[in-house]
Amino acid sequence: MASFVVYDQSGQPTGEQCAIDPAEFAAEISDRLLHEAVVMYDSNRRLGTFKSKSRAEVSGCSKKLFKQKGTGNARMGNKRTPIRRGGGHCFAKRPRDFSYRLPRKALRRAAAMAFASKVRDGELFVLKSLVATEPKTRPIADMLKKIGVGESSVVIGVAEPNANVWKSCRNLESCSLVPAAEWNAATLLQNRYLVVTVDAIERFRARFAKGAV
Repeated sequence: MASFVVYDQSGQPTGEQCAIDPAEFAAEISDRLLHEAVVMYDSNRRLGTFKSKSRAEVSGCSKKLFKQKGTGNARMGNKRTPIRRGGGHCFAKRPRDFSYRLPRKALRRAAAMAFASKVRDGELFVLKSLVATEPKTRPIADMLKKIGVGESSVVIGVAEPNANVWKSCRNLESCSLVPAAEWNAATLLQNRYLVVTVDAIERFRARFAKGAV
């Protein structure tokens, strides 16, 4: 069982404690499963729109540059061969789809393990709440600086999307706002710290209990 100080929106301790048991989400943490999940999410983000021309697609005559024998030169085909400048590629690249999908249960376990690893490693900071009546970056930046994560990559987790809070975070380098319904292994592990509200923890706990990914 790990206990975390609860901070208010300005970054000051409220005097409350939030107890989280990492075993509630994952009894053990599998590095292999976390790696496979992160690789899958990264692969799904690849566009795969690259393309290069083969020797059949580049411009140029298909006639041999000179006859096979009698010239004293090495034999040579047409000017579109890959060994000549301006020729086509031997193994031309073609557009491809890199996306694939791991089993739903595996992704669910990976997300729970990623959250449990943040709890176990002490890389979690708890906020009482996070609201904004207007988009302002300075209050968010000051709050992150006061709790000690202003110079690192941070994910701010909230229970529900909020336009003003999102606009307040988007100008901060290495900081992103992610609702609890969209947490996954890559989102949690590719950033150093997780700053999360109490409601977001409860939302993720309910989501994990239902088995959604």
